[in-house]
Amino acid sequence: MPVKIRLQRHGRKGKPFYWIVAADSRSKRDGKLLEKIGTYNPNTNPALVELNVDAAVKWLQNGAQPTDTARTLLSYKGAMLKNHLAGGVRKGALTQEQADEKFAVWLEEKSGKISGKSDKLAESAAKEKAAKLAKEKEVNDARVKAAEDVIAEAKAEEEKAAAEAAAASTEEE
Repeated sequence: MPVKIRLQRHGRKGKPFYWIVAADSRSKRDGKLLEKIGTYNPNTNPALVELNVDAAVKWLQNGAQPTDTARTLLSYKGAMLKNHLAGGVRKGALTQEQADEKFAVWLEEKSGKISGKSDKLAESAAKEKAAKLAKEKEVNDARVKAAEDVIAEAKAEEEKAAAEAAAASTEEE
């Protein structure tokens, strides 16, 4: 039975959410699966990928072939690297401790990159919000100044009318 590691679509129209599954290659896209390995949510930035790396490596070692997108996600989470390191351990090129150490170092670097991107996105959002607030403040200040000008003109006209009325009443006497 040829097994594929692929994505199984869930979620509503326009908001996809995927399960990363090991399934028989002859089954339908959203059909029967052998095991759910993880999830992928492309709607967030950065995309949220949760993966059981050990289960993915087990399926890869048993001969499962990932689809292109699934391969990208497995690489993103380190399952492909862990599988590669496990092959090196089986061949005797390195010990299990060395492989675990290399994988831990890679995970640390990857988490640093992801948190850096998240921080950068949050910072840019904060800058954008501050710029919007500054622009809105300028517009509000302009509105207040225009209103003050209108009020000042109305007072001036009112005083002028009062002065004219006073002058007219003095002429009548």
